[in-house]
Amino acid sequence: MTLIKSISGIRGTIGGTVGDNLTPIDTVKFAAAYGTWIKSQRTKENYRVVVGRDARISGAMVQNLVMNTLIGMGIDVIDLDLSTTPTVEIAVPLEHADGGIILTASHNPKQWNALKLLDHNGEFLNAEHSQRVLDIAAADAMEFADVDDLGTITENQAYFDIHIDEVLDLEFVNVKAISDCNFKVVVDAVNSTGGIAIPLLLERLGVEAVKIHCEPNGQFPHNPEPLKQHLTDLSEKVVSSHADFGIAVDPDVDRLAFMDEKGVMFGEEYTLVACADYILSQRPGNTVSNLSSTRALRDVTEKHGGTYTASAVGEVNVVNAMKATNAVIGGEGNGGIIYPESHYGRDALVGVALFLSLLAERKIAVSELRASYPSYFMSKKKIDLNPSIDVDAILVAMEAKYAHEQISTIDGVKIDFASEWVHLRKSNTEAIIRIYTEAPSQEKADVLADKIIDEIKKVAGL
Repeated sequence: MTLIKSISGIRGTIGGTVGDNLTPIDTVKFAAAYGTWIKSQRTKENYRVVVGRDARISGAMVQNLVMNTLIGMGIDVIDLDLSTTPTVEIAVPLEHADGGIILTASHNPKQWNALKLLDHNGEFLNAEHSQRVLDIAAADAMEFADVDDLGTITENQAYFDIHIDEVLDLEFVNVKAISDCNFKVVVDAVNSTGGIAIPLLLERLGVEAVKIHCEPNGQFPHNPEPLKQHLTDLSEKVVSSHADFGIAVDPDVDRLAFMDEKGVMFGEEYTLVACADYILSQRPGNTVSNLSSTRALRDVTEKHGGTYTASAVGEVNVVNAMKATNAVIGGEGNGGIIYPESHYGRDALVGVALFLSLLAERKIAVSELRASYPSYFMSKKKIDLNPSIDVDAILVAMEAKYAHEQISTIDGVKIDFASEWVHLRKSNTEAIIRIYTEAPSQEKADVLADKIIDEIKKVAGL
């Protein structure tokens, strides 16, 4: 497996050969490159970096490599140990740190791990800074500290509680109303750190938590991506427990999916729609999601008198668009909630609290809530092309073909029709075009995707 180096961090499989996988050598190299970048940002006497990890099997090994590399560069480390991505993001500014590293491969299987890199705001590095870290690593331009200038490691086990306190203090999280409803909720945390954080949050909210797969041992009982086909255990438990709904999170707890009281998926795309509906009902304003997210967010935003903006795919891009439009909430259709009143990062804990506040206010079942939103259906397909084919030329040709429609080219080509859309994105590593469509029915979404694939083949001469 090729080591993947991108704007979102350094990701790879454990074991194998140096340069092709996330080996200890590669882990040290990129941690040192990040440490070098940290020290290049500001000249000061002491530097601090927050480090936390999800519960995957390789986590402790990778964390020790990263932390000891940083102290070898003279950088002090605040060790959160088992944590979540949003918890580390919150900790960075609270600790007045220069950055943070989350050791998690998100929804990837157990053999994967990654270094996700944060700046001093607790936000993911932008493209320019990410590239600088990669350049430093490629040039081996790292310098380590003398023995008298080594950094230190300070453990801090308080941040789950600090994070939850911060969520409960948010203006529109209605703790009393939630507690008064006596909700019963099933939690599937895929045996990672969500199994610690989400039940603790629910307890503080007065919600009964029925836990499945909540032991943070890294032994994922199913594919860790919180999609319908992976959550049969959750569906069955919601029904058999007579629960109000179910919660599923990914290993690092920045993605959130719900299941209604009948054991039916609420729809990962609709996590953001529901949370935005609640916030907009309290504080009207603008919203942002990426180009591949459901149109339902636009519909809900406009219903509340706000303006919806679509960004390029990627959390950094969503955050930049949110700041530019002063959005009150935003995120990604994969169940990622970004609520600026808390912080500029996807946060499942915030999403759970907002969703419960919405249910407590409206006093309806989760299935009824889902039925109140516009229904759209997605198709996600791809077409493999010969490496000799000019993928960019194909995208230009498709843009020209549909020039009479509403077009966006900030990230591939997105074509908005009256009642449906298609988004074409090329892979950065393979001769592939990914085709995402959305329409009022699954059949129409699939038909549109197949139609576009046929047109791409004609343009490519296939």
